[in-house]
Amino acid sequence: MSVDMTELYTLLQNLKVTPKNRALAEEINDNIQNGEYELALTKLRSLQNENLEKQMSKERERYEDLNQKKEEQMYPKELRNPKLETDFIAGLLLDPKTIAKYYILYEECYFEDKLLLEIYKGIIFTEGEAYAPDIAKRNFNFGKSTYEINKLKQDLIDEYEYKNLDMEKIYVEIKKLFVLRKSYLEMPIKTIQHSIVEITKYKLYNKMSEEEVKNAVNQVAVTEKFKQAVLNEGLTDFLLEGNNNLTNGLEIPFHILSSVFKGLRRGETMAFAMPSNAGKSRFTINLSAYVAFVHKKKVLVISNEMSEEKMKLCLITTILNNEAFQKLHGQKIKKSEGELLEFKFRPDNPNEVKVDKDGFVIKEENETQKQFVQRLNEVSDEFRKTIKVTEWVRKEASNSLYFVNITDHTNDELQKIIMNYYYKEEIGYMFYDTLKTDTANIGNGEEIKRTATILSNLAQNFNLFIGSTLQLTESATLPINLTINDLAVSRTVKEVLDTLCLIKQISRDNLSDYEYSKKEVDTEFFELEKFDDPDVRYYACVVDKNRAGAKPKVLFRLNLAYNFWEELGYLRLKQQTKN
Repeated sequence: MSVDMTELYTLLQNLKVTPKNRALAEEINDNIQNGEYELALTKLRSLQNENLEKQMSKERERYEDLNQKKEEQMYPKELRNPKLETDFIAGLLLDPKTIAKYYILYEECYFEDKLLLEIYKGIIFTEGEAYAPDIAKRNFNFGKSTYEINKLKQDLIDEYEYKNLDMEKIYVEIKKLFVLRKSYLEMPIKTIQHSIVEITKYKLYNKMSEEEVKNAVNQVAVTEKFKQAVLNEGLTDFLLEGNNNLTNGLEIPFHILSSVFKGLRRGETMAFAMPSNAGKSRFTINLSAYVAFVHKKKVLVISNEMSEEKMKLCLITTILNNEAFQKLHGQKIKKSEGELLEFKFRPDNPNEVKVDKDGFVIKEENETQKQFVQRLNEVSDEFRKTIKVTEWVRKEASNSLYFVNITDHTNDELQKIIMNYYYKEEIGYMFYDTLKTDTANIGNGEEIKRTATILSNLAQNFNLFIGSTLQLTESATLPINLTINDLAVSRTVKEVLDTLCLIKQISRDNLSDYEYSKKEVDTEFFELEKFDDPDVRYYACVVDKNRAGAKPKVLFRLNLAYNFWEELGYLRLKQQTKN
């Protein structure tokens, strides 16, 4: 028989000589010296198998130890009760007939002690076999019978022989414990697991039935979805810190509204209702830009009204003309949306270039747009300032104002868009222009409340601020007298919102009927000045709902051509003079 010399030398090379195998190692060496290669290989294989068996035995022991530790740590200490398990099994051993009443269904059986589980199965199929109903045996296999198990059975009988056990109470308590153990393992969410364990600390736990414990598990599973607190805890810190969700809203560029709303607060929803073509989208851009660029927060704007191009044009107009942004980018300039759209810029010296009747640089015949841009950069400081502003937006506030245009959509899609930006970009503030029903429910006024409810739930559950615009009817109601009845959608939407403002233009013919004050309670009132510019308007803003408190009537002066909104003060009708 030929010997695999490669195997021989490999085994020999890997042989580790120890005091226990030294004699055998010397024998193997003598065999090789004498040319007895086959005998030497047989001994080396035997030695290798012995070493492998020892190694495997150690691995098995380690594995069993790990499993044992894992089993021991399966439940927290509150759900461990070895005495209760022992009492229950001992009671059945002493009187196997009681298995007819005190049995545990297979799907509800959660013994921690595996030996006691085997004894329980033995009782079902041996000692109590004649008394155990079929339902008690279903899905169980026969219990093991080992020296260790049989000894434990006898020890329990001897120990409990003269003890007086209340099997009815023990049975109830162990079934309650098994309910908690089962629920604990089936609900691996840490917060819910913790709440399940806490059930054992309920003041009335000892009086609860198995069914009541099951109900308690269902209750905590639902309750954990919601934010909970003990209101009388931490009151001093709450008061002294001052910076809480009731006061830490983001300031907006309108002092009165910012004050009464306590700013834009995360966790809340706010809506501004205006008639069609009154500037809802422009108002949205004004607020969202303020949050993004002044407060440097990431903002999401979702629109079903305006395209990306129109929104960009409106954004440039807003950033150029409002003082809050001018302080940031450093350019004093005034450009209307129409001038930007038509690419109209005034030259530094009108005598050096061709200008139109309004004084704007004229694009020369056959001049490309690139050439025109290059020339404007040379002759127009107004143009250079505009470009500096747009570059500032790109460089200084990159990726802070996100936009999604949706048309044909469902509420589910709307929700997914919001959550995508929440998780992806950590968006904390969003605006929705305009709040409508989903596409499938257009015309169903009540469905608007469903959409608003979805937004409200998102705001609360994920600590978001969600602002939106709503449509007002073209009614004859005076702007200062607007109510919820002037909404073009279901009035019930008000129930869901935290804040609602109704905004409508004051007719130029009726300006003399109104006056305003700088303070809510004041003796000095101001007239509403008439302007020749048709883009200059006055809007009445009626705060119809405000969870933060006051509901004033506020006067705005605005110029939509420049998207410039100015809060003037508190609005009222002029008092009639008595003769």
